Amino acid sequence: MPDGSETRAVFVHGNPETAAIWGPLLVELQHPDAVTLSPPGFGAPTPDAFGATADDYAAWLASELEQQGRPVDLVGHDWGGGHVMRIAMERPDLIRSWAMDIAGCFAPDYVWHDLAQVWQTPGAGEEAVAAMAKLPVVDRASMFESLGMTPDIARAVTRASDETMGRCILSLYRSATQPAMARLGEGLGAAAARPGLVIIPTEDGYTGGEERARRSAGQAKATVAVLPGLGHWWMIQDPAGAAAALRRFWSSL
Repeated sequence: MPDGSETRAVFVHGNPETAAIWGPLLVELQHPDAVTLSPPGFGAPTPDAFGATADDYAAWLASELEQQGRPVDLVGHDWGGGHVMRIAMERPDLIRSWAMDIAGCFAPDYVWHDLAQVWQTPGAGEEAVAAMAKLPVVDRASMFESLGMTPDIARAVTRASDETMGRCILSLYRSATQPAMARLGEGLGAAAARPGLVIIPTEDGYTGGEERARRSAGQAKATVAVLPGLGHWWMIQDPAGAAAALRRFWSSL
């Protein structure tokens, strides 16, 4: 049991994932007071009338953190990182610090990756999520493995991929169609209210690249941790290196 001497660490994943992605990192961290939160539709049920927009997820995360009873060290990956940034900008009272890996997505010149643009397109997005749902489970798991997940994590993520997740994907991405993300990025300076860490895996092709991430980090007055050679699922590819980066950041607070 935690002895109360260490700040709780809260981890939030993104799309199309479950909390399983954090497993290897949490083993490395051996943090005495770490918890994972699964956004509705992504490994967790969706509340009645949940709209699954970016604003809805920001409100969901704020509500979850209010229940923690004390400020936390908040860590987010992919869209989880987007939700974390919203908290850093809008509810700094709920956190001691924040860390995330999609800072480049908040740059004014960020362009959504190809699949995101498909999801944002009426008709084409519905066809894409339907096609994914029709894939045999083994094929979907193999796809996630090819993108950097371990077999066990790929299977766990695949088991959570259902019609509800598909609906949430479409709603979330459509609520963030540009210029929505650029407008949110205009508020990055507010995130400087709490210490921040921008994680930059150099081989992540989805989040705008290192230069954009560094620009966003500068606006938020955040520390930068570059993870050379790692891709989108850096916490799975090199959990020891990722744990070391987080420990360095937390020890500086």
